[in-house]
Amino acid sequence: MRELRRLGIRGVVVDLGVAEIVGDITDDQRSRLGNNLLTSGLELLKDPKSILVERIKNVITELIHYSKELPLRNYSDYISEKLQYDYTYLSNVFSAVNGVTIQQFIILNKVERVKELLLYDELNLTEISYQMHYSSVAHLSSQFKKVTGLTPSYFKKVTHTRQQNLENL
Repeated sequence: MRELRRLGIRGVVVDLGVAEIVGDITDDQRSRLGNNLLTSGLELLKDPKSILVERIKNVITELIHYSKELPLRNYSDYISEKLQYDYTYLSNVFSAVNGVTIQQFIILNKVERVKELLLYDELNLTEISYQMHYSSVAHLSSQFKKVTGLTPSYFKKVTHTRQQNLENL
């Protein structure tokens, strides 16, 4: 935000790691902003489809990682309603730009969230399965193993052993 003001860019809307510039900026401002963002490991998106894909990713990430409750309806309905686009269009754009489907991206994010919950060690696998809206522990375990190559219990065991070894150094 400070960098945008320093470059004389006004009319900025910031939401979950995304700064949207309302209005026009000069080519020089765009170039300097792009260079400054790159030095911070960030990227200036210009292509409308890439921007839409980032918005889809943000909705999914916010929902799975930061929301207390996952929606009781389909992810597709939720995403479509949140972004005000037909899901088929969103899905086609996402797959074309990202090389994976929205569903695959959701599964990867759910598995990452399950990993976090396993490491917190506050919930058992049944509770995690329920919280993440899996139909069963078996379904969660199957999906987890497909993505990580490990069962959830083995992942937890290996990670705890590794943490103990690091603590003992």
